[in-house]
Order: sequence, then C-alpha cells, then structure tokens
Amino acid sequence: MKFHAKWSEVGTVIGLAMAACIVTAGNTSSAAEADGSPEAARLISNIHWLGHDGFRIDGTGVVIYLDPYKIKEGGPKADLILITHDHSDHDSPEDVAKIQQPSTIIVTGSAAAAKLSGQIQIVKPGDRIDVKGVSIQAVPAYNINKFRSPGVPFHPKESAYVGYILTVNGVRIYHAGDTDVIPEMKTIACDVAMLPVSGIYVMTAEEAVEAARLIHPKLAIPMHVGKGIGSLADAERFKTLSPVPAIVLPME
Repeated sequence: MKFHAKWSEVGTVIGLAMAACIVTAGNTSSAAEADGSPEAARLISNIHWLGHDGFRIDGTGVVIYLDPYKIKEGGPKADLILITHDHSDHDSPEDVAKIQQPSTIIVTGSAAAAKLSGQIQIVKPGDRIDVKGVSIQAVPAYNINKFRSPGVPFHPKESAYVGYILTVNGVRIYHAGDTDVIPEMKTIACDVAMLPVSGIYVMTAEEAVEAARLIHPKLAIPMHVGKGIGSLADAERFKTLSPVPAIVLPME
C-alpha cells in the first residue's frame, strides 16, 4: 500500500528514523511500515496496541486505555478507561483491575458498567462529554450482517454499544468498537481510525477497507486480532488493500 503523497529521498530517511524510535524492540512489525511518513510517525507516537481491541494512549498528563483485554501486569495506571460494550473480550474486570486506581474514571455503556466498580460515567451513542481534559464522543457500533442466530446480530443496534472519537494532543482518534460498516461512518471525521478486521463478529478486512473509504482518515490501524480472534494475516490483508495509509502496530 502506497501513501498518496510522494516523499523526497531525504524526507523518507527522516520519516523512517522517526518511526523506528517508537517500535518495540525485537518486533518485526514496524512503524516504518507506514512508508516513511513523518505524519504517520506523529500520529502513532503515543498509541500502543495491547492486542485485540485494546489500546493505551499516552496524552499530556493523562493515560487512556480502550477495551483492555489480556493485558500484561505492570503497565502505567489509567486515568481514563473507555469500554465499548459488555462482551468479556472488551469489558474485562480482571484487566481493568490491573490498571485502575482510585482516581480512574471509566466511560462505558450501562450493561458494561454493571460488571465494574469505581468512578463510572455511562454513555450512549450520540453523547459528547469531556473527562480529564479529553473530549469524547460516543458513536454507534453494531452489526448489520453478522448473526449469532437468524435475525439476531452479535451486536444489535438496540443494545446501544458504542465506538469512541476522542481528541488527544490535538489528534482525533476513532476506535470503532465491534461493528460492521454502518451508515453513521459517513459522518465520522478523524485523523486515526482503529478498525476491526477479523470478520465473524465484526467487519472482515475487505469490509474494513470500505469503512476506511467512507471515513477517509489520515491513518488506519487494524484491530480485533491477535488475542485468539482473527489473525495478524487479517490485519496485513487490510493494510495491503486499504485506500488510506495503514499500519499494523506492534503488539505490546
């Protein structure tokens, strides 16, 4: 997959050097996969993929986690935790406990909140809130063609599951949650889009390509792989087909 812009030879060398600074040592996936773009390096410089739909974003004075699941012990404590829905691979109390502190605020829907304790702020699609200086918009996330039984989607629209658009250090980041390609994506404006690609319960890699086309972020990051659901091959296929710059982050 090629960037739309053409970088000079010098710019490419600089971009590769910047990207290399944020790669986990020994991991063959590399931020340099973003074709040496300094813009890509800037956008992902504070984003850490923890596997599956889990991410840590290090903002200025705030540590944010999204859908922590099967994460390692000893990571930075959370100031803010965003959880998309109540399924156990997204709403994991044991993983929340690894990073939660008394001051941590959890943002999630009502069903997921019922499994958790502490400071919780409940949201539904369409809500806009500001927590610890972070602007957060809850957006719809649901299935239109993934069913657990005839006519019963894995993620029904009426369940009010969410994705999030949050602004961190001036960068708008969209975490899609568990979703198919849905009409609401046409209205999403973001710099970085985190899109599920594993299929079965969420978009396939090919469907995520269509989502990226609708949203047209500056950079796309595939997710919903790497922790027993989907494979890194799905992520790489999305990267190859993506109509926008895309990167497979190293899993931390």
